[in-house]
Amino acid sequence: MSKPPSPPEARSHQELARLQRLMAEALFSPLNAGWGMRRKARDGRSMETVAASFIKPNDRLTSFERLEIYNRQYWFRLLDCLYDDYPGVRGILGERRFMKLAKAYLSRHPSRSYSLRDLGDRLEQFLREISQEPGWTGRHPELLLMARDMARFEWAQIVAFDAASAPAITPDDILNVPPSDLRFNLQPYLSLLSLDYAVDEFSTALRDDEALRSEASHAIDSQPGSNPQQSRRSLPKREKIRLAVHRCDNLIYFKRLEPEAFRILRSLQRGLSLEEACGKAIASSRRKNVDWAEEIRECFACWASLGWLTPATEPPCPARAASPAQAVRAVQADP
Repeated sequence: MSKPPSPPEARSHQELARLQRLMAEALFSPLNAGWGMRRKARDGRSMETVAASFIKPNDRLTSFERLEIYNRQYWFRLLDCLYDDYPGVRGILGERRFMKLAKAYLSRHPSRSYSLRDLGDRLEQFLREISQEPGWTGRHPELLLMARDMARFEWAQIVAFDAASAPAITPDDILNVPPSDLRFNLQPYLSLLSLDYAVDEFSTALRDDEALRSEASHAIDSQPGSNPQQSRRSLPKREKIRLAVHRCDNLIYFKRLEPEAFRILRSLQRGLSLEEACGKAIASSRRKNVDWAEEIRECFACWASLGWLTPATEPPCPARAASPAQAVRAVQADP
């Protein structure tokens, strides 16, 4: 049996760049239905021919088989990241449907960032896209709507974990400034979400279930049939909620907001003055007999204590890297 020819050497920067593009396209090629490397490249060539053009066989594996190891590792790593980052979406859709969704998402929206942190930044967009496509909704079209809200909620947690921060306001920033001229920025790590499903409650219940399951798996005297994994979890209920997702002391929190408080923060985020923001929120409120001055004062006291408000002219600074002990991604509801 003749020895297969060696792949040609890259003798220039241009040839090296072509080799890198060829290898990247092969490695990033989606897996087949059996979780293996596809036999055909995107240009129609045999993947065995493509692999042999830049990777040698050895005494145990062909060029194709060697390349397949890296192709599968790449995809398994990406799928594993989505699996970990979106437990709520997974809890709504179920394991099998979630993995189908993840593979389709990565095929249509491949990774474009050096950081795996950004892997799911277009998941909500993808869920919007497939909501109009046959074969995804089936008998439960509402599942995709729930999953879309949950994807927004879980992406906001990723933003809250490591987005930039800016110096919070001080009394000197607002002293003697009339409300008509007073403007604020919001912390870059703060996300304001208007959602149609109570995904916050579902997420909390999901974590509680996981904790119980972990505890039960270590219990010596666990009785048959008592495993919490066997219980059926209710899906998120349809409810209009407004959430602020943020961080404090390197932990992630979420807090429900009243409609008026949400509108004020939104207006400030869009550059309106304090006077304009409060006026719009009060004018659109359906509540009667409210001491708005006191309620707004309490809101601003809370937001200032949490560090959400920053001077409008202050540019954000990079987030300070947390130590491994601090960087525990605990997600909690604010009191």
